[in-house]
Amino acid sequence: MNTNIESVRRPKYINPYFGGVLLGLLLLLTMYITGRGLGASGAVKSAVVTTFDKVAPVHTESSTFYSKFISDSHSPMFNWLVFESLGIFIGGLISGAIFGRLKKIRVEHSPKISSKTRLWAAGIGGILFGIGSQFGRGCSSGAALSGTASFSFGGFLVMMLLFGTGYIVAYFFRKLWI
Repeated sequence: MNTNIESVRRPKYINPYFGGVLLGLLLLLTMYITGRGLGASGAVKSAVVTTFDKVAPVHTESSTFYSKFISDSHSPMFNWLVFESLGIFIGGLISGAIFGRLKKIRVEHSPKISSKTRLWAAGIGGILFGIGSQFGRGCSSGAALSGTASFSFGGFLVMMLLFGTGYIVAYFFRKLWI
């Protein structure tokens, strides 16, 4: 009888409190250097505008929304938010490679649903989040994180609504990940 018990190898993550302190310091540095906080929806908007400008330039120029971001002097992709988002993506890949989380690419989901259902739900959620970020004039990191860091009432309100709504909605969609 083999009595050796293999220890389960748990992934290594940064301490969440230390990560929060680092995020706060990064936010402070970003506000000092750029005069504004962090956010990612601007990078997505730049990518969408650039894509539309390449695919349908006439539509882009005639659109009141897209035309605001098109200029002959510079590309919408030459924006610090685009580089911020690329840095987040590359940093995530590096972290995943260092800690062995890239060995097998898989879709994490509940045994109650299929990978296809999980991907559809994530895609629809992402699209709705993107539309909402345009109505809210920014994403949650820009509105909540940067807003509360600058002691904005709107930032605190967004933070409470995000977590409150997320908590309520999670009850109905929990089967997609539990």
